[in-house]
Amino acid sequence: MPGDAADWPVWSTTARVVVTEVHQLERAVEITRLVLDQVDAACSRFRPDSELARLSPELPNGVEVSGMLAALVREALRAAELTDGDVDPTLGNELASLGYDRDIALVTDRAFGTTVTRVAIVPGWRRVVLDGRRLTVPPDLALDLGATAKAFAADLAAARIAAELPTGVLVSLGGDIATAGPSPDGGWVVLVQDLPADPRATVTLAAGFALATSSTQKRQWTRSGERMHHILDPRLGRPAEPVWRSATVSARSCVEANTVSTACIVRGHRALDLVRDRGLPARLVDREARVVTLGGWPAEEPGTEGVAP
Repeated sequence: MPGDAADWPVWSTTARVVVTEVHQLERAVEITRLVLDQVDAACSRFRPDSELARLSPELPNGVEVSGMLAALVREALRAAELTDGDVDPTLGNELASLGYDRDIALVTDRAFGTTVTRVAIVPGWRRVVLDGRRLTVPPDLALDLGATAKAFAADLAAARIAAELPTGVLVSLGGDIATAGPSPDGGWVVLVQDLPADPRATVTLAAGFALATSSTQKRQWTRSGERMHHILDPRLGRPAEPVWRSATVSARSCVEANTVSTACIVRGHRALDLVRDRGLPARLVDREARVVTLGGWPAEEPGTEGVAP
């Protein structure tokens, strides 16, 4: 990848910042770290001192929240609306009941009681109200903004770096990649591969474009001996059927790309219609490691199977 780069562990994944102007790297990393700290302090589900955790008892009656938390909730509700509820930010209770109640690196196989099962006429996300910065969440719901917060952080960090520094930048947080400012000559070259044994592809992102990968192979744990992953079907309150090992989507923002890639995992076989409707380049890898490409995704390397839209 052109330019100079820095990597460090964060949120049980790896943060990576790449700049086109080498002497701007140190400051670009500082900006990214600040954004990550701000996002984590606002909405972490695993920190008792996060704003979301501290305000949780007050949310049923409505409470004024910070601009950062309001922005994170707004993006999450927008993702839910875009996907007709497939990406639902109100699954905190369901995730906790399945055992994902702490950082994934700390989750161990434990016995749990009855899994929370949703029985609601109105989907959870439609019952969350954000009026300006006043947030109201019904008492039977718990927000989990993880599906969009990481992508939002990548977008925000890249935008702030490009606004402050005379450099092009790529910010990668695990599978969520955002770019801003000018790209290197020939664009940003990115390797797309979920796990080392999975089929790989190399793509080029133009300046200002983003890429996101959602996976059923990472952030896994066991609950009473049963294998789980973190992407839930909100209609069932259970991990989505792993029709796809991974789904990768490119869009103008990382939040949009991540929203669609996550919805692809939730929708399973119906994902192809979603991607076609959105008109976005996408690459899906099924459980047998067969590759499906749509929306103008570039031709795959030899040894993978590409399917035209």
